[in-house]
Amino acid sequence: MSANTAELASLPLFRDVGPAAMRELAARALERSFAANEVLFTMGSAPRGFFVILEGEVRVLRGGAGRQHVVHVEGPGGTLGEVSLFDGGGYPATAVAALPTRCLLFSRAGVEAAIRADPSVAWVFFRRLAGRVRHLVDRLDRLAAQSVTSRLATWLLARRRETGAQEFSLGRTQSEAAEELGTVREVLVRSLRDLRTAGLIRWVGRGRYEIIDETGLKQRAAETTSDGPTRRRGA
Repeated sequence: MSANTAELASLPLFRDVGPAAMRELAARALERSFAANEVLFTMGSAPRGFFVILEGEVRVLRGGAGRQHVVHVEGPGGTLGEVSLFDGGGYPATAVAALPTRCLLFSRAGVEAAIRADPSVAWVFFRRLAGRVRHLVDRLDRLAAQSVTSRLATWLLARRRETGAQEFSLGRTQSEAAEELGTVREVLVRSLRDLRTAGLIRWVGRGRYEIIDETGLKQRAAETTSDGPTRRRGA
């Protein structure tokens, strides 16, 4: 088994791919490495292929006029470029490595060869594309239903679960966190101040925070903008 075949077989995405299709994919895979903050591809650029991340993390961004937002973030086992793989058009967003990243790149011809070897492998890519659509629809719902402060409260609760620490950072720069929350840095800073003033969190220095009132923060995270009175300053 080649190195590419072994790594592909270890990824959940390819768990159900048969040996014939796996050989075709592995034989045509090109390994690529990117430094932190290096661009994998830009919005509108001609498609290079379908990326599967082996190590690292990639942020996919879209925006203009000085403002951008995160469409999705992918880590090991994640994929990039599904839309362009199927429609042949330019990439619909820009992908930037958040960490040193290693990935495999598959051309459209390589994917077609795998499908010819085992037609059922097409469902692997269809399921991945469908999952991407579902994720984007859910994200749009959250952006429409929650204020920035509510989304920030959800983010802070998740960060504490991820770190398992009493004191934790945002895990991103303020600008990057704002992009993932669908806003800009100035609004994020104002929302952090609102949560501190409300006695829900405490700033402990060097970009680190502590949750003081978990129940209150969960209530703020559950608020929606649809009922008017729950909408807060900073939305």
